[in-house]
Amino acid sequence: MSGDVELSTLYARRFDAADEAFKAAVWRILWRRVFSRYIGQGDVLVDVGGGYCELTNVATASRKIVVDLNPAARERAAPGVEVHTTSAEDMSFLADGQANVVFASNFLEHLPDKAALTRTAREVRRVLAPGGRFIAMGPNVRLMPGTYWDWYDHHVPLSDRSLVELLVTTGFELEEVVPRFVPATTQRGPRWPFLVTAYLALRPFSSWLAGKQFLVIARKPA
Repeated sequence: MSGDVELSTLYARRFDAADEAFKAAVWRILWRRVFSRYIGQGDVLVDVGGGYCELTNVATASRKIVVDLNPAARERAAPGVEVHTTSAEDMSFLADGQANVVFASNFLEHLPDKAALTRTAREVRRVLAPGGRFIAMGPNVRLMPGTYWDWYDHHVPLSDRSLVELLVTTGFELEEVVPRFVPATTQRGPRWPFLVTAYLALRPFSSWLAGKQFLVIARKPA
């Protein structure tokens, strides 16, 4: 929960059917145009804070796992997607080194404090195989310091720089750091999927103009 508010209630109020349909379309495009290059068909993929399973439902991997405290995640999971309603700080259902990729989108800022964030980073490192990737994206507080706090369940302000510092100090090696990746939210502006495709095709110019979320990709040392 976030401040004793039920997650299922909070997100059901925040996102309507049109929001969810557009988000699903966006994630299909993001998978095809961006994230499929980092996640292989034979990989074990773990999506922490996976929410409504938008990425995991469309990803191609040998085993697809969503970790989320919101019980509604089970209702949204496609066939073949495992859902574990547990904290990302304790993924004891996975052995050491069992995952090839851990993905986190707009999740880390929802953790209650930086101590929880540190524990989560260490747990991600534990479950990753040597050479495995941690892919994290989220609101860059350097670029959206005001609107960032409009969301009731945002607790930990992060920038690309602060996340990089955490990952390096917890034993990760950096692969790619993009301070400006995608816009802040899918809930503003026209909802035309072809614009998402055009935005990605025009990167990095489009990201320089409108990117408000970071993308950080790190590896567990081999």
